[in-house]
Amino acid sequence: MHFVYIIQSLIDHSYYKGYSSNPYDRLEQHNNKLSTYTSTKCPWRLVAIFEFKTKTEALSKEKKIKKYGHVSLIALISSEKNILNNS
Repeated sequence: MHFVYIIQSLIDHSYYKGYSSNPYDRLEQHNNKLSTYTSTKCPWRLVAIFEFKTKTEALSKEKKIKKYGHVSLIALISSEKNILNNS
């Protein structure tokens, strides 16, 4: 499976959106400062995961989410589509 994930910085509460086949491992990489873009805002927490059947679908959704404004992003995080809300 393929996933789009959203993480939130515990430092400044900003969001980062990304693609991964394993979002939990990817979160660990972000928190271990292995990603240049997110390394200065550690620690991060996972706030949303969205599952897709194909990599193409996931990358397309990631591209759209990266353009979302704050209100739309919060609505998406709060939605039933977020796997973390169904746990």
